[in-house]
Amino acid sequence: MESNIFHLQYAIDTFYFLVCGALVMWMAAGFAMLESGLVRAKNTTEILTKNVALFAVSCTMYMICGYAIMYGGNIFLSGMGNVDVGGVMGEFGSRDGGFEGGSIYSGASDFFFQVVFVATAMSIVSGAVAERMKLWAFLVFAVVMTGFIYPMEGSWTWGSASVFGMYTLGDLGFSDFAGSGIVHMAGAAAALAGVILLGARKGKYGPNGEIRAFPGANLPLATLGTFILWMGWFGFNGGSVLKLGDVASAHSVAMVFLNTNAAAAGGGIAALIMARLMFGKADLTMLLNGALAGLVTITAEPSTPTALVATLFGALGGILVVLSIVTMDKLRIDDPVGAISVHGVCGLLGLMLVPITNGDATFFGQIVGAITIFVWVFGASLIVWGILKAVIGIRVSEEEEYEGVDLSECGMEAYPEFVSSK
Repeated sequence: MESNIFHLQYAIDTFYFLVCGALVMWMAAGFAMLESGLVRAKNTTEILTKNVALFAVSCTMYMICGYAIMYGGNIFLSGMGNVDVGGVMGEFGSRDGGFEGGSIYSGASDFFFQVVFVATAMSIVSGAVAERMKLWAFLVFAVVMTGFIYPMEGSWTWGSASVFGMYTLGDLGFSDFAGSGIVHMAGAAAALAGVILLGARKGKYGPNGEIRAFPGANLPLATLGTFILWMGWFGFNGGSVLKLGDVASAHSVAMVFLNTNAAAAGGGIAALIMARLMFGKADLTMLLNGALAGLVTITAEPSTPTALVATLFGALGGILVVLSIVTMDKLRIDDPVGAISVHGVCGLLGLMLVPITNGDATFFGQIVGAITIFVWVFGASLIVWGILKAVIGIRVSEEEEYEGVDLSECGMEAYPEFVSSK
């Protein structure tokens, strides 16, 4: 009887991991659509190429070395072909422990669920450096980011390793349920380092402080991308419960789904109202980023708030992202899609809100964790970007930027039948 229960729970939890992982993988399509909708038409093919390529690079590098750095063991060498009751909880088994009180699932499903998170972090970088970065410089950075930089900070947080042998974030009261800091703020920190060295797009900022808007080529596509991300986020947060095969876990999953949706709605509404108050118009791009900001904010802790509190947390993210995007432009930090504001600023907000509803987390632990993640990812990324800039260059020429990186980097246009504005 116990063996039958074990096999059933193993099957349920493994299947749940795989389905949630597939949902998170579908977020890659969301990022591709969102970014290609918010850049100019002449840069569409290149950004689509980046999104597909970075996903492939992320999966490969995490398989080769990233997973081993983050959690120990090497799935690339093991293949994980043998499964038995005694071996399930072995080298690639549960990150929560054994059968009693822990998650029970195939280690391969754990790897699959983790690898799509890595790709999400790298996707954040893509939009922030859009329209002026060399494709191959970006892909070389993706190799280092997904194979080393992200897994290292992941080992200090979800992997519970000590930070350079000095302290463990868990002992300090740090908690990040599904990755507001570990995934989203980390991706934004890497993006910020790249943007600083890369510089703004030509003509974005005038000599007298003018800020010129570069409208996106396809707002219906950007809207579709937002809805895809919204849907995929249920796997992102819901899968982070790590199990489904008992009453308490099933209820937790339901609450996570409910709160994730509530926060996105709250963020979208708040951003729409904020944009109306600031600009006098209903700004679609702010609405889209507001919904995403709500999702990022709740990701740090979607299991403990009530639905009303989750809505309010999301609304805070929606308000903050509008203010942040405006501030970034004033600071001349050119982010074509608002990724640094959505994922970085609101990722930090999400971390700081955790102790309000989760008594196991502390504000001190959250602050130390946020600083650790940001300093490591930003510093390491700045070094890698700097080396790439010195060796192969990271920015296309002014002529190539004017013509569009579709032609210079990919040799084809996304909309060849149309005459696009330069």
